Amino acid sequence: MPALQPFTKLCQFLNRPRTAGRADLHVHTTASDGLYTPAEVINLARRSGLAAVAITDHDTLDALPAAQAAAQGSSVDVVPGVEITAELDGHELHLLGYFMSLNDGPLNAALSRLREHREDRFWGMVERLRRFGVSVDKDALQDEAERGVLSRRNLAVHLVKMGEAGSVREAFQRFLGDNGRATVPKVRLPVAEAIRLVRGAGGLASWAHPSGQCTRESLLTLRALGLHAVEAYYPSFKKKWTQQLCDWAGELGLAVTGGSDCHGPDQPSRAIGTCSLAAEEWEMLRQLASADELVGGRG
Repeated sequence: MPALQPFTKLCQFLNRPRTAGRADLHVHTTASDGLYTPAEVINLARRSGLAAVAITDHDTLDALPAAQAAAQGSSVDVVPGVEITAELDGHELHLLGYFMSLNDGPLNAALSRLREHREDRFWGMVERLRRFGVSVDKDALQDEAERGVLSRRNLAVHLVKMGEAGSVREAFQRFLGDNGRATVPKVRLPVAEAIRLVRGAGGLASWAHPSGQCTRESLLTLRALGLHAVEAYYPSFKKKWTQQLCDWAGELGLAVTGGSDCHGPDQPSRAIGTCSLAAEEWEMLRQLASADELVGGRG
């Protein structure tokens, strides 16, 4: 994979203005744990002046046809995306896939298995909550399950509606955090398999919201497995961390991605378009996505 320079220089624009050509490459819809429909996402992206938005629902591509239909005739480019729950050295790692074929068999089969595990996990947490005496409306949750992929966030929102928590944050703190008393462990794909699936579908793989486990060495490891990019722009990142990620990306020939990780209107700091790639960075990513090695994988 050719080195994409000069990412380090581009990453200096940390306070870049809102100009045409920006891309928000991390948005969720009602197809997973978001509160906006695909059409609502496209409308908000258009109103935010975005050139492109990536629908990156957890372990599903289901929202993309509706998003693409809603974007027809608009100035917004819909980037096919997905966020896959993966694992590196025993730690959870989220992998963003972009530009994949929506009809790729191996990728869709793997995502289907992850959704099945996610559903089993969700209902396992519901049963744990009921054993603890927490009020849960299973009929309402079943209706919601028929409309999308359920997650801890959906369950947290439900607990707020039931009066069992004052906020989504409180629901996670009391019941649903990583070590919460109602939490059931996730099933995670080995990151090598996740990257292989994305690449096999003609896609580009990026490490989502990398935290403390991200080092230059871990990026080297993932680059050797086929990683294309790292998400350097993210709402909760401090400028110093963004700069470090950009520097590593420049040194290692990785691209950078970024996005709001919007899940709905309840988190204003993660509204669509509040965190994005500048036009220059988006164009570089588009050029990488059109490289022969990716296009050839799309069939």
